[in-house]
Amino acid sequence: QVQVVASGGGLVQAGGSLRLSCTASRLNFDGYQVGWFRQILGKEREGIGCISRRSATTNYADSVKGRFTVSRDNAKNTAYLQMDNLKPEDTAMYYCAASHSAFCALTTDRYDYWGQGTQVTVSS
Repeated sequence: QVQVVASGGGLVQAGGSLRLSCTASRLNFDGYQVGWFRQILGKEREGIGCISRRSATTNYADSVKGRFTVSRDNAKNTAYLQMDNLKPEDTAMYYCAASHSAFCALTTDRYDYWGQGTQVTVSS
């Protein structure tokens, strides 16, 4: 059974940084795009960043562009979300997901496997 696990969340002050990890098992990891999403309770899940299979392409939501960076290490079956200059409005549950589609997308319907989420809280 495929497993996708997001980790690394926590509490951080505004202006601080966190790095989230997304590790997949029982999956041909370098055959999948990886996306990062976040969700605030009561709101829709928002796509914030994605990276293509061999890291050739990345895509970001305007809300995080210039502050967040997606990367991956296929040898470790792991993708990362580096979050810098965090703001209170970045507080959310963060999810990673794997997609077998042909391109890097920020829409949830493109993704086949989802992790369980990791909470990020940014205090002011």
